[in-house]
Amino acid sequence: MAITASNSNAPHLSLNGLKCDDIKRNGFHHRREKNGPGTGVASRPHKQESCEQAPMYVAVMTYLGFGIVTLFGYFRDFLRAVGLEKCNLAQERKEQKDFVPLYQDFENFYTRNLYMRVRDSWNRPICSLPGPVFDLMERVSDDYNWTFRLTGRTIHNAINMGSYNYLGFAENNADFLKTVADKTLRYGVGVCSTRQEMGNLSIHEELEKLVANFLRVESSMIFGMGFATNSMNIPAIIGKGGLILSDELNHTSLILGARLSGATIRVFKHNNMHSLEKMLKEAVCSGQPRTHRPWKKILIMVEGIYSMEGSVVRLPEIIALKKKYKAYLYLDEAHSIGAVGPSGRGVTELFNVNPADVDVMMGTFTKSFGAAGGYIAGKKDLVDYLRSHSHSAVYASAMSPPVTEQIIRAMKCIMGKDGSTEGIRRIHQLAENTRYFRARLKEMGFIIYGNDDSPVVPILLYMPGKVVAFCREMLERKIAVVVVGFPATPITEARARFCLSAVHTRAMLNQVLHHMNEVGDNLCLKFSRLKYSSCPDLCDETDFEPAS
Repeated sequence: MAITASNSNAPHLSLNGLKCDDIKRNGFHHRREKNGPGTGVASRPHKQESCEQAPMYVAVMTYLGFGIVTLFGYFRDFLRAVGLEKCNLAQERKEQKDFVPLYQDFENFYTRNLYMRVRDSWNRPICSLPGPVFDLMERVSDDYNWTFRLTGRTIHNAINMGSYNYLGFAENNADFLKTVADKTLRYGVGVCSTRQEMGNLSIHEELEKLVANFLRVESSMIFGMGFATNSMNIPAIIGKGGLILSDELNHTSLILGARLSGATIRVFKHNNMHSLEKMLKEAVCSGQPRTHRPWKKILIMVEGIYSMEGSVVRLPEIIALKKKYKAYLYLDEAHSIGAVGPSGRGVTELFNVNPADVDVMMGTFTKSFGAAGGYIAGKKDLVDYLRSHSHSAVYASAMSPPVTEQIIRAMKCIMGKDGSTEGIRRIHQLAENTRYFRARLKEMGFIIYGNDDSPVVPILLYMPGKVVAFCREMLERKIAVVVVGFPATPITEARARFCLSAVHTRAMLNQVLHHMNEVGDNLCLKFSRLKYSSCPDLCDETDFEPAS
């Protein structure tokens, strides 16, 4: 394939010339710590992560719930087959009855009989800026969620607990956005060309230099789409004859990029250094299957913050293993860049490691920077290689000028190059909000996953019926949340995923926590068997009063 033909020529990622202690995952660490503007998340050593297991009866009831819904699904399929119930999903044409089915598979069964029952909990249309509060368009269904119609009413000022607006740069303050408006007037909205042809603007090069400076690396390259930054660049870095060691909870964009590369993929247990080292040893000792030749490259792929678990990568241990076995490291900082570290520089700063120890640094601008797109950063030779070999660089349209300027504006604010301390203030505020929200949820008795430094806060709901009930109850209280279930999570680990932001006020968080406490009691969602002491400095009960 053309994707892998030139992989062996990638500089600094050439032939793998090869001839820790056990990391406890399911630990709990609770510490009284004052929330103040000067206590940034990165100023503390890495702590063990919460991953409490639910009582056995919860798992049993979860499987039982899925079993009952599945049985009813087969019964309803029987009713549809005999014509007693109408099926609204796509179906095979009668003229193609002898063809291999195009639509009829288990995923279709799941969509038809399980997802449709709860579809109102997803894809809700919003009609305002996705800031700390936003407006939702009310919709109803007259046919059990097969179709929706808008009522014309608007749900005003719902507290937004689902957007990745970590630092609050997705904003509409005219004073802050003046440079974005100026660049839009100068360059327009679209480029209408790739950067290799007529789409390479001066602000693109300015942003690339700024990103490299921010990350403290030699060079960087920007892309117009965050997902494609992973899926289209990994095949240019490694190909057939290479080995990818991928964390089991890596994002779909990393998984797709690994599959497109043609390399051999092996998956290690999440954040488990014993599992990773075992695979590295086997790769070095045994080489490729059948031929036992050495692997051309061994690439370890991890994320900074895992978006479904809220866990933080064990970066120092992985770097030690990478050096020991002469492998390469690909770090996806989509959720961690800007969100952790004393100055928002991500997990390399959080653990105080040298950015040069990470061979490929990847991140997106869609979260902390309130924009779109992504970047690859590292050594200059690597970036120069990708400029001519990455499909996303060669064939994709260049980044939109106003988006580019928005990223420059946000990054300069974080770095203090705009002459203010607003960026650092937001980083510290996000850290304070994160610790406060997590501590209060633990005190209430919810099971939450992840690291205390992570602004991604998954709350385990488990049972399918409680997932949709929780979402609906919270929306009735004007709190917008994101719920996630199978197949995006393991079947017994459905959850609500909260994303904290620097622009959430303490009053907003207290309002959310107050309703969480009520809904948790009403739906019996407080499964934790651990006891946490209440911290006086975490108990400000000021209510948030949304504007009318």
